[in-house]
Amino acid sequence: MTDPGEYNWSVSTDQAVGPQIHRIIRERIVCADLLPGVRISEAELARSYDVSRQPVREAFIKLADEGLLEIRPQRGTYVRKISISSVLDARFVREAIEADIASYVASNPSDGAIDRLRDLIAAQRTAMQNDAKSFLALDHDFHRCLAESAGKTYAWKVVEDVRAQLDRVRFLSYFQFSMEDIVAQHEAILSAIEAGDPAQAGAAMRRHTREILLTLPDIAKSRSELFDDSDPVSSP
Repeated sequence: MTDPGEYNWSVSTDQAVGPQIHRIIRERIVCADLLPGVRISEAELARSYDVSRQPVREAFIKLADEGLLEIRPQRGTYVRKISISSVLDARFVREAIEADIASYVASNPSDGAIDRLRDLIAAQRTAMQNDAKSFLALDHDFHRCLAESAGKTYAWKVVEDVRAQLDRVRFLSYFQFSMEDIVAQHEAILSAIEAGDPAQAGAAMRRHTREILLTLPDIAKSRSELFDDSDPVSSP
C-alpha cells in the first residue's frame, strides 16, 4: 500500500520504548503496511526493532483494545479487518465532541489560535499533492489545535481513543478522493471562527465530520478485502 521508507518506523534510544512500539505498529496498520488478516509475531517484531518482548506484548494488548489487533489464544495475533460499524460509531463520537469544540472556540477566538489554524491549512495545501502521511498528520493537528484552544484536553483524549478505525479509512481515502474538499471544509470552519459565529462553526464541523459517510461505501466496495465481511458495505 505504501513505501515504508516514507515513515519513521525506527526506535529511538532517547525515548520510552513502549509508546514508540505502539505508535509504529499502529501506523503500520493504519497505513495498510500490515494488512488485515496478517498474522504478526511478538518475537519477530521484538527482534526487528531490537527490543525486549515486553513492550511489544503491551502494545499488542493496547492495539487489541483499540480494535486493530485480534489476539487468539494458542493461535497467534492477527491484524483485524476494518469494522464499518466501529468506524461509524467513532465518527458519531467525533462529531458530537468536535462540533461543540468548534462552537466554543468561535465564541471567543484568539489571534494565536487563528494564526496557527491558518498555518496548518496552508501546510495541508502543500502536503495534499503527494504526501499522505504529512497531510493526515496536519489534519490531526488542525483538530487538536481546536481542542487545545478550547481547553478541552480530556474531550480530545476521548476522540483520540476512538479514532483508530477512522484513521484507516482516512488513509485509504487519500488515494481515491481529492483532498481539496477536506481543506475547503477546514477553511469554512476557520472562517466561522474568525467571524465569531459559534453556530456556523459547529455546523461547518458537523459537515466536515460527516464527509466519511459519503466516501466510506465506495472505499469499502473497492477495497473489500480490507473490510470485515460481517459489516454491510451499503451507504450508511
